[in-house]
Amino acid sequence: MLIRVRPWFHFRLFHTRPAFHRARQLAQLSRRAYAGFMAQPDCPLCGGTGWKTVDRVAEEEKLTRGSWEKPIEGTNATKRVWAVPCDCTGKDRNARTIGRARIPNRYEHCDFDNFDKDIYDTGPDWAAWNRSLEQAKLVTEAFARDYPAGPDTGLLLMGPCGAGKTHLAVAALRQIVLRGHTGLFYDYRELLKEIQGSYNPESQTSELGVLEPVLTADVLLLDDLGASKPSPWALETVGQILNSRYNERRITLLTTNYLDTTGPTPMPAPRRPQLPSGQAVSAAREDSLTDRLGMRIRSRLYEMCRTIELFAPDYRREVRQAGRMRS
Repeated sequence: MLIRVRPWFHFRLFHTRPAFHRARQLAQLSRRAYAGFMAQPDCPLCGGTGWKTVDRVAEEEKLTRGSWEKPIEGTNATKRVWAVPCDCTGKDRNARTIGRARIPNRYEHCDFDNFDKDIYDTGPDWAAWNRSLEQAKLVTEAFARDYPAGPDTGLLLMGPCGAGKTHLAVAALRQIVLRGHTGLFYDYRELLKEIQGSYNPESQTSELGVLEPVLTADVLLLDDLGASKPSPWALETVGQILNSRYNERRITLLTTNYLDTTGPTPMPAPRRPQLPSGQAVSAAREDSLTDRLGMRIRSRLYEMCRTIELFAPDYRREVRQAGRMRS
């Protein structure tokens, strides 16, 4: 279990001069306080504490790093040294960061480099399919690169099943959290199920415990939006989450298989979903995104997110059946 320690505790623990002369006690304290570092127990630099000493640190780090005067061997002089995370703690740092973001194992490999935007070479619209994937990658990659200096709007990746929406969204989230920002991945249905589960008197979690990281993460990725059957409770819950993040100017990434329909009023006949541009797409679902979320939430998403359209066949069906794999 990762124990988060506030900067003042760093200071108190490592600014206490006698502590550095009691290596065994320091190691025990460090293991309890910094369990998430996963230091190597036989490391020659830190002795398993997860910390090593250096002569210099960046000026902006001095307030959060402990220091003390270390005697210079063979002299009566001292020099100031600083405690910094040992090199051995960085071996699994990326994996732990991805884990804290709740990115599923199935998607933890997803990045922009292994998103194949030229996978189609047959079919009546293969060139348009590849252009759609390329444009979606360019926009999503630019968003991740510019965060948090870019626009304060998220992304809504919209398109048929298997077009690569989750891959791109995870690639953006992955890049952002590895730069030190907080991020969280949630499947839409799983999030609603966890909130409902918190109402059980025997549950070990509360509704606030589930929602607090969802509401406060710098970037939230909500995957497969609208996947569960809409209910007044579900719509009210997701509406509150989106409104809260919008009001606090927090970025939300969303993916959905449900498309939009054109026309100001519902048609009496069954409607064929379309991308916002009007491009006709054969969708696996007849409902539109508005049908699944309601007009109020769909309208909010226009303000919160830039829509990215992916117009391509189901990759899992079309490509994997042909024996090709996206890395």
